[in-house]
Amino acid sequence: MLKTALIGAGRIGQVHAANIASNPHSELSAITDIFIDSANKLADKYQSKVRTLEEILTDKSIQAVVIASATDTHSDLIERAATAGKAIFCEKPIDLDSERVMRCLKIVKECNAKLMIGFNRRFDPDFAALQKRYLSGELGAAEVLQITSRDPSPPPVEYIKVSGGLFRDMSIHDLDMARFILNEDPVAVSASASCIVESVIGDCGDVDTALITLEFPSGALVSISNSRRTTYGYDQRIELHAAKGMLQVDNVRENNMIETTNAGVNSAKAEYFFLERYMPAYAAEWDHFTQAVLNNTVFSCTAEDGAKALVMAELAHKALITGQKQFFDWDSLR
Repeated sequence: MLKTALIGAGRIGQVHAANIASNPHSELSAITDIFIDSANKLADKYQSKVRTLEEILTDKSIQAVVIASATDTHSDLIERAATAGKAIFCEKPIDLDSERVMRCLKIVKECNAKLMIGFNRRFDPDFAALQKRYLSGELGAAEVLQITSRDPSPPPVEYIKVSGGLFRDMSIHDLDMARFILNEDPVAVSASASCIVESVIGDCGDVDTALITLEFPSGALVSISNSRRTTYGYDQRIELHAAKGMLQVDNVRENNMIETTNAGVNSAKAEYFFLERYMPAYAAEWDHFTQAVLNNTVFSCTAEDGAKALVMAELAHKALITGQKQFFDWDSLR
């Protein structure tokens, strides 16, 4: 049984609390949050305890921590948890600055700590099946990978201001998926973007609509389409065209009923947002972390994966600002 403490009782913290409590191999031993009412409410729901961060880190019976707090706290909390000897699961990103990430990971390495980064889409059963099928080699080399990721509506402006921008906040998931599916690191990135959904996003110095192109050493090209708005739910699709065929994952819909009449064909909309769409992925992600810690096996989503996804987001943003293709120097991360 993996005794686990949760740091952060907000929306994503509530998702993790449910998965920790329901997994037969983990126990939600403690919860902490700067908003004590939120922590108390969640602790009552799962018969857990509200404790201070210091109490959690010094309690040797607590083997792991889940960091689900605000982004600007992640790197500091990772370092403290690593120093305390805890296994660490941290929501993406490690930090909004790659240099800060590398300093953080240096401490993790010095402490020989186990750190997994929460890119939950790797654990979506459909996306994972697509990746496994492609890596079997039966469809030949990848030629074009198209990733579509569009939110149903923009987040509050208060969130936009601290998010790190579209590429670091939203596109980072898709950039990681490109590496995950193709199983190689890109060599170059180009980007174009605009602000056409809400002008207030532009006022914050951000964009809400973007196209990112990645080039890979195999010759494969990746196109990522992002938007902060749809009128039809949470748009999450992948299409991989390879030498001997094509793989596709369509949207998960609110239900599977299809009505066909003389008037046309109707089906349900895509699931509304990430909590509905990716709930199975979050559960699978947590089970993977739990099993890896208990059995001392490696994580399939590592700290290095987290660092590389952030570098990709940063360079995509630089490509947007400069209007020039940017090239990756992966040796700088070693």
